[in-house]
Amino acid sequence: MSLPLLILATAGMFLAAYRLYGGFLERKFQLDLRRPTPAHKQNDGVDYVPTRPVILFGHHFSSIAGAGPIVGPIIAGLAFGWLPALLWIVIGAVFIGGVHDYATLVASVRHRARSIGQVCRDYLSPATYYMLLIFTWVAMVYVIIVFLDLTATSFVPTGNEAVEQGGAVATASLLYISLAVLFGVAIYRFGLSLARGSLIFVPLVFVALWVGLRLPLTADLIPAVGGSAKNTWSLLLLGYCFAASVLPVWLLLQPRDYLSAYLLFASLGGGALGAVLAGMTGQVAVSYPMFRGWSDGQLGLLYPALFVTVACGAISGFHSMVASGTTSKQLDNEKSARPVAYGGMLTEGLLAVVALATVMILAQKPAAGQTPVSIFAGGIGKFVGVFGVSPQVGTTFGLLAISTFLLTTLDTCTRLARFILEELLKFRGTVGRLLSTGLTLLLPAVMVFVEIPGPQGTPIPAWKAIWPAFGATNQLLGALALLVVYTWLRHQGRRAVYILIPMVFMFVTTLTALALLVQRNLFGAGSVFVGSVSLVLAVLGVAVLVNSLVRLWLNPTATATAVPAAS
Repeated sequence: MSLPLLILATAGMFLAAYRLYGGFLERKFQLDLRRPTPAHKQNDGVDYVPTRPVILFGHHFSSIAGAGPIVGPIIAGLAFGWLPALLWIVIGAVFIGGVHDYATLVASVRHRARSIGQVCRDYLSPATYYMLLIFTWVAMVYVIIVFLDLTATSFVPTGNEAVEQGGAVATASLLYISLAVLFGVAIYRFGLSLARGSLIFVPLVFVALWVGLRLPLTADLIPAVGGSAKNTWSLLLLGYCFAASVLPVWLLLQPRDYLSAYLLFASLGGGALGAVLAGMTGQVAVSYPMFRGWSDGQLGLLYPALFVTVACGAISGFHSMVASGTTSKQLDNEKSARPVAYGGMLTEGLLAVVALATVMILAQKPAAGQTPVSIFAGGIGKFVGVFGVSPQVGTTFGLLAISTFLLTTLDTCTRLARFILEELLKFRGTVGRLLSTGLTLLLPAVMVFVEIPGPQGTPIPAWKAIWPAFGATNQLLGALALLVVYTWLRHQGRRAVYILIPMVFMFVTTLTALALLVQRNLFGAGSVFVGSVSLVLAVLGVAVLVNSLVRLWLNPTATATAVPAAS
């Protein structure tokens, strides 16, 4: 099978889907440029800020992409072969993930940029509303644990990588965060135009990579907390998450996401084009098995494991939190929803395919100690080698890119979890922001420093033990978000089959996956923590589903709290 043909065909299908199916969705919701968005109506200069579409796409894409579409496809591709993962990425991104992201953003905008949980309160019972908020907050904490562990690991690489690469990524990441703050201050406080600011700061992001290679933070410069440099970085990252959660969006969140979008696009474009050219010139070739089998010792049966392992590459409930939590508060006009949400998901699908391509070129399954982060970085290093970039620089660039995506997921997720906890506990003001953020980071602060038993009972890193549960929880959150959108549309008197079919599939798949996780972890040799949380989340998910179906049956009338879905 030709790697260039696979990548080009996938990109072509995503482009066609954006024009055709994206146009279909736009017609269904009848978006209107003349209808003012909440960013204009409720502009407060902190959370509600009208934002140019190009900047908002950078924020949204950087926030949703993270490392999910990289780590998930690599794990699934290694376990089951690259073809099942590729098929699910394409079908899922076009007909399920893209629909989910687009619909939740529009639903939030039509409800004054409120979260999906708040939209739920308009149509379902108060008990369902609180159950959904609790479910969502726990899911966000899961995300923070996984990506906090992975980010700290990327700063201290293991396996056969050079130690200097981790130090280079750490240096470059610290410089990148500093540049983001300076960029935000220059744009919003000193009136620097976006064009001039981009010309200055975007090249500086890549200069930061060069500085990182020249001045890596070596082990002797980083104190080892508890005998581990990874623990040190975990503590520093917790502090970063706390600060990023409470600072105004213009100071760190927006400029960081905008700058990281260029890094992300460089890795996506360089990786995709490099893979095509390297494949055409014979420098790389598809070597990994197309199909490895119907089950995997770590993940279990292909169904449902594949569909929850790929995670963000096909559909992610986390995206609904971003869409309704931050993006809807910054959407300048309704027409921007299509490129930002649907286009963002398809672009993420393409990123997932590039990540999967780093598995395709492997001759055999890598050693157990090698992480998906290192596999991706090594693959990117080979792909960009076609442009004359040295393997060390290319691999370090891949590590910097993925660590940047990890950081964007971490701080955005912490902020969203803070919103949810403020909503649950009725916290307000500065003290409320601080308390909500601290409570959100409490469990990750504990879990990231421990090893959790795997399926065979042997201790494994937190991210690896939690990933299957994270995937199932994340996808169930997506199903619940689709349920809220479907409930809204039904109250508007619309059938919305294009929402119903993805919703049903994701409910069946994720609840099956959670049931297997409960069985494996509570009644097998796995983790009691993972099994218990999976059980709680499964019960909450079923309760929300049953309550919603009952309410739809008994009270299918529209409310007056939202702008109509369509005229």
